Amino acid sequence: MTEEIQQKLSEIESTNNVKILFACESGSRAWGFPSPDSDFDVRFVYIHAPDAYLSIDEKRDVIELPVNEILDISGWDIRKALKLFYKSNAPLYEWMQSPILYRENFGFLKELLSLAPEYFCHRAGMHHYLSMAANCFKNDLQKGEVRLKKYFYALRPILAARWIAERKEVPPMEFHTLLKLINDQKILLQIDALLKRKLVSNESEMIVQIAELNDFIQSQIEFCEEKAQEFLKKQNEIEPLNELFRQYVFKAWNS
Repeated sequence: MTEEIQQKLSEIESTNNVKILFACESGSRAWGFPSPDSDFDVRFVYIHAPDAYLSIDEKRDVIELPVNEILDISGWDIRKALKLFYKSNAPLYEWMQSPILYRENFGFLKELLSLAPEYFCHRAGMHHYLSMAANCFKNDLQKGEVRLKKYFYALRPILAARWIAERKEVPPMEFHTLLKLINDQKILLQIDALLKRKLVSNESEMIVQIAELNDFIQSQIEFCEEKAQEFLKKQNEIEPLNELFRQYVFKAWNS
């Protein structure tokens, strides 16, 4: 699949006359809990030639390929990416940390990572992850039987929210790192057993609801909802990002 992904990325560059600044895996494979039939979620940030940004034509700021059962690939224009970086878009901050990189060009990713601690808004991040966890918990984990993967879709974001609450920093993308927050050995053993099962089960695998895990998730949601109120809205200077945009518009095409 890596070869196919690389080929698709090269085709995107050629067809759209863009250069890819970085491309990564963004879903369960990068989080650390894929199923055997998990698809590949490839995300990238790209840049047009300089003339494209000096035109009165409004260009689309997203490139997407048709999704199939194996591959989901899409990317954002650098201008869109920097706007979302400024707004502390949590998925983008995750892409930047992905352990699976398919492309990394011109030093752009390194620059963003260096700016992340300064620009990441704890309040925005907590609200994003809290919303994800609460919605999954309410809508997917209340029946007698639930989809196995939904436990991870609730656990990962609520632990990310707790990471922000306790450490006041950008939460790590990888699930095994987030697990360091849990001291309850019984909960850890239950999660470990679920993780081992997920790694050999398909995406639609159903299991009986686990009361202890539901209680744990609910307690973490309540804790983080209370802590989120302590964080104030953060406003950073946008001009450094404007300068970064201008720098890379020319850097990428003169390299």
